[in-house]
Amino acid sequence: MSVRVRYAPSPTGLQHVGGLRTALFNYLFARAQGGAFLLRLEDTDQTRCDPSYVQNLYDTFAWLGFGWDEGPDRGGPAGPYVQSERLAQYTAAVQRLLAEGKAYYCFCTAARLDALRKEREAARSPESGYDRACRALDPGEAAKRAKTEPYVIRLAIPLDQATRVTDQVLGEVVWKNSDINSDPVLLKSDGFPTYHLANVVDDHLMEITHVLRAQEWLASTPLHLILYRAFGWQPPAFCHLPMVMGADGKKLSKRHGATSVDEFRKNGVLPQALINYVAHLGASYEEGVEIYRLDELEKLFCLDKLNAAPAIFDYKKLEWFNARYIINADDRALAAAALPFARAAGVLREGDREAEARFTAAMPLVKERSNYLGEIGEKLRYLFAEPELPAAVEFTPKKSSLEDAARCLQIARGLVESLSCLDDEAAEALVKERAAAASLPLGSLLMPLRVAITGARVSPPLFGSIRLLGAEKALARVDRSLALLQRAIEGRAEA
Repeated sequence: MSVRVRYAPSPTGLQHVGGLRTALFNYLFARAQGGAFLLRLEDTDQTRCDPSYVQNLYDTFAWLGFGWDEGPDRGGPAGPYVQSERLAQYTAAVQRLLAEGKAYYCFCTAARLDALRKEREAARSPESGYDRACRALDPGEAAKRAKTEPYVIRLAIPLDQATRVTDQVLGEVVWKNSDINSDPVLLKSDGFPTYHLANVVDDHLMEITHVLRAQEWLASTPLHLILYRAFGWQPPAFCHLPMVMGADGKKLSKRHGATSVDEFRKNGVLPQALINYVAHLGASYEEGVEIYRLDELEKLFCLDKLNAAPAIFDYKKLEWFNARYIINADDRALAAAALPFARAAGVLREGDREAEARFTAAMPLVKERSNYLGEIGEKLRYLFAEPELPAAVEFTPKKSSLEDAARCLQIARGLVESLSCLDDEAAEALVKERAAAASLPLGSLLMPLRVAITGARVSPPLFGSIRLLGAEKALARVDRSLALLQRAIEGRAEA
């Protein structure tokens, strides 16, 4: 049997991390088994669907770097299956159930159903759902009424039976059909199928072998199995994935932080890091290994290593993954990913090739100090614009005076031109030699120079910064800082 799986989102919102996990696990399972991964748009709820959400789905796959394998014709472009384009198939399927007495016309109005609900609430009745009032109608008479009256078509649940499934994660699950509180609608009054009908018909026609979906859909499984049985079709294997929870043990939502893939992308998360982290939400791989390439995950993914317990989404852990990917990224690739953030923050201008080259060359200075792409431009802002001069006291090392800071900075000034040409090892040796000759601690010599060059006491590596700025710009910043210190010294004397 060739494995065929699908991701079947409803285009009624942005792609979120739970949907990404479902899509990723289906994709990885298909790759691990040498099967096919398909995409289906479940757009039968036309009141909530929006083309912008469809585009967001495509953009998400493009950004993540993996996609689906085939379209409805199996031979042409790999477009998705779209349920609103397949209405004839659902109508034919439901007509078959009507003809076989496994479904029936229902003419109950919304007003009647609302009155039934209120009556039960007033009586505090334990019963809920539809009361199956139209199930006893003569099929021939109902068919005649359907020509002139609005209707829906409902599935006739076999109430004297039980439905069981052996889930790949949860094991055997059994439902009493009599506990199902309603005969579900299969075809709505507008001619569109409900989720249950379209889902089962499409999975059968698309020859889906395994359904991997979140555990929140477990309650739909008995209805789907009853439909498979009604049609006489072989159901796929079911695998209900563990829920994704926040740190408080509740279902992940916006109150916990970012949830949509767009938010993570805009926050500066690399797609490889997000994939790597999400791949661990409810699954295990090799013991002691956390960082994987996508092609490695494709080989290692296994249903036997899925967990039944809920997965906790840890934002700090995702940050750790992202930092690891930034550290290990190719400089050019990292710069390309970080440039849009730097431009949006006003650090660089669009089309400034010289600045872009300097930005790329600066990646080694910040790779080990950045958790997100957006931080990179901010950390390097001093390379592209004169930093604001801090207060004079910021130039002074511990237990030193303004005069000491000015003296140290003057000595360091004499080293700048050489530092702009030396590698880190040679630069460090030169500075140590000069500090020893002046009987100065190394930190006392470097602190004022760092503040003069970067505008801060804590910054990316100083020697690399001076090399990227060049001697002329670095000297100008030192002179500007010396002037500040001199004014501060004079002002204090006058006071």
